[in-house]
Amino acid sequence: MIRVLGKQWNGVAKQLNDSCYRAFPLSVHHYSSTSSSKKAYTGSEILNYMGGLDNDKKELVHKLVNFRMKQGKKTRVRAIFHETLHRLARTDRDGVQVISDALDNVKPICEIAKVRKSGNVLDVPGVVAKDRQQTLAVRWILDAAFKRRTNHSSKLEECLFSEIMDAYRKRGAARKKREVLHGIASANRSYAHFRWW
Repeated sequence: MIRVLGKQWNGVAKQLNDSCYRAFPLSVHHYSSTSSSKKAYTGSEILNYMGGLDNDKKELVHKLVNFRMKQGKKTRVRAIFHETLHRLARTDRDGVQVISDALDNVKPICEIAKVRKSGNVLDVPGVVAKDRQQTLAVRWILDAAFKRRTNHSSKLEECLFSEIMDAYRKRGAARKKREVLHGIASANRSYAHFRWW
């Protein structure tokens, strides 16, 4: 046995191990390869340590925070997003996965561009790129959450949570906007050959 300052080495190693568990709960408990049980994330754990998320989900979290930032007040938006994630974690689901599925339900496949052709302005449908799909979905969900907040009577976290859950269940204002856009594109599909971009 090796003695370290009058204590046995095994006791020191156990104390260090216990302190690591308390300091880094996600990195040691949840993301260890021996752990087989899945645990729902809480909002603070995701914002403080996103090591277990893949790059797409990290980018999604950053995009949601950055889209609503006004005048460089990122900490304020992070607090709103943090509270929204806590509300999503109470539903016994993975909060980031719920947001990702909600965005997949809102992403548009095609969009309309105005093209001037022989004196007429035509609505020409075109296919949307993947990055643009996600950007439009994030924008529509955040705008719908702000419109839902009437006269500042309800908190923005509650409105954002409600809009995300509506989009997750394939309903709500953002989903309706997608369906209207697809309807316009379908009605004007005869003008698709004017697409030059």
